[in-house]
Amino acid sequence: MKLMHISDLHLGKRVNGFSMLEDQEFILKEIIGVIDAEKPDAVVIAGDVYDKSVPPADGVKLFDDFLVRLADRKLRVFVISGNHDSPERIAFGGRLMDASGIHLSPVYDGDVTPICVNDQYGPVDFYMLPFVKPANVRAVFPEEEILSYTDAVRAAIAHMNVDTTRRNVLVTHQFVTGAERSESEDISVGGADNVDAAVFAPFDYVALGHIHGPQDIGSSHIRYCGTPLKYSFSEKNHIKSVTIAEIKEKGNINLRTVPLTPRHDLREIKGTYDELTLKANYEHTAVDDYLHVILNDEEDVPDAMARLRTVYPNLMKLDYDNTRTRSAAYIAGAEDVERKTEMALFAEFYEKQNGQPMSEEQTRFSRELLEKIKEAAL
Repeated sequence: MKLMHISDLHLGKRVNGFSMLEDQEFILKEIIGVIDAEKPDAVVIAGDVYDKSVPPADGVKLFDDFLVRLADRKLRVFVISGNHDSPERIAFGGRLMDASGIHLSPVYDGDVTPICVNDQYGPVDFYMLPFVKPANVRAVFPEEEILSYTDAVRAAIAHMNVDTTRRNVLVTHQFVTGAERSESEDISVGGADNVDAAVFAPFDYVALGHIHGPQDIGSSHIRYCGTPLKYSFSEKNHIKSVTIAEIKEKGNINLRTVPLTPRHDLREIKGTYDELTLKANYEHTAVDDYLHVILNDEEDVPDAMARLRTVYPNLMKLDYDNTRTRSAAYIAGAEDVERKTEMALFAEFYEKQNGQPMSEEQTRFSRELLEKIKEAAL
């Protein structure tokens, strides 16, 4: 069984005000080219198909075209919803599409029925678990104690009744403890949404979505394939790819990657204004890449963004690195708040107001309340 693992397409996404739709169309065509060369038996798309729960019409059309091309190739396709998706919108038409080999995860209701695909070694069971929060799983299994994301995923998997004598693949979308994150991911840095990798023990391969950098977690059978495009400058050094998993007899899995080449790369360049606008310094580079320019000038350059865009039309972001910006007070304040979760900030506020930290019961209540507020905002 050869499968291609992709995730986090984020169709319709804008990065620093730039629409990525044409780049996404380009990279999906490249993925189709990889499919034609590799000839996988199945393609898994591990969530965050779209960038918003109500995606733009052109993003929906792009995904529709992609699915049609996959169906034309008689592939089995497994698509789940991620935290950016609307589970109901991803699930729409799923029962009709099953007949064409396109399998869309239904809204989570506690019943995750495997889809069996046979190869020369026998059956492979594919389980599709969309992004779930503790509240989603508690609603289905109220008799179980589910306080954390690990509890939620563990309970969901326990109720799948996985036959571990068979080969099993899980397609899911969660933040697994130990994963190296990027700035463009919507996760709680403080660890509230961490899932312990041990819960995935029943599976021979876990096709993960959510984290944008390709990486294995703990062992090679638990894998984030990463995004097909760079969606933040924290990803500037990533080598984007698709993951190819070849599953032979039970316990025998080989993983490799096929790199992807984007329409425009996303890069960071540094120098003074005069250096970066000197023709000899840019004439042999891809000036139409998406750029983060860091100027070293001690004085701000008037109208620098507009002037630099005459040379670098896709300049996304402009910063300065000089004596003023290196001051410790300037850097510490912004980064400290940015790295903290809503829960951590609220806990600090509570302690300052009351002269003591929150109790375990207060912390649990506050976390559940924040979770409900976030869900209501979607």
